[in-house]
Amino acid sequence: MKKLDMLYEGKAKKVFKTDVEDVYIVDYKDDATAFNGLKKGTILGKGVVNNRMSNHLFRILEEEGVPTHYVEELNERETAVKKVEIVPLEVIIRNVSAGSFAKKLGIEEGRKLLCPTLEFSYKDDALGDPFINDYYALALGLATREEIDRITELVYKINEVLCKYFAECGIELIDFKVEFGRHHGQIILADEISPDTCRLWDINTHDKLDKDRFRRDLGNVEDAYQEVFKRLGL
Repeated sequence: MKKLDMLYEGKAKKVFKTDVEDVYIVDYKDDATAFNGLKKGTILGKGVVNNRMSNHLFRILEEEGVPTHYVEELNERETAVKKVEIVPLEVIIRNVSAGSFAKKLGIEEGRKLLCPTLEFSYKDDALGDPFINDYYALALGLATREEIDRITELVYKINEVLCKYFAECGIELIDFKVEFGRHHGQIILADEISPDTCRLWDINTHDKLDKDRFRRDLGNVEDAYQEVFKRLGL
């Protein structure tokens, strides 16, 4: 497989065309951003952790019946993925009160929710990825009813699989954000699953092992990413 022209460069990844039809290459960067790009920095080794961890989790999810864009890990920073049309929704599952959820609702961080919550945000950096519901998504033509139902089904399945898997690694999955794409008419999981997109706490000490360490200037950011990497056996 040959890497051709760069199609896109985002906050955390570059995407390249290839000489294989319907396949792109994603190259993970060490660049870190928070608060919709207002805070910027570098987390050394982040690209390697996010690439290999995402691929590892995508393979696990595929085995559990969740279709993903994963094709092949090419090296520690690059992965071949299926070409998708991204559904412009950020899909968020919360198991424990944290972050904006805790702040917005005045609920103490760390409170276990009685059931997982599902949120949609409109994927638009310029607007700050505003919170919307499925009726907004339908009205704006962001997704069909069938697509929203399929996304909902898949994201709860993803949460079930990942909560169990992380717990076996001594990690509590507090919340996470995923994105989905359309591939030949099918909704599949895309983007990444990493300490950039998940809140991950040590199951006993509740130490934060994710990008909150960067967002909140808690220090030891690289160490936290590497700790997750190590616990997953990568």
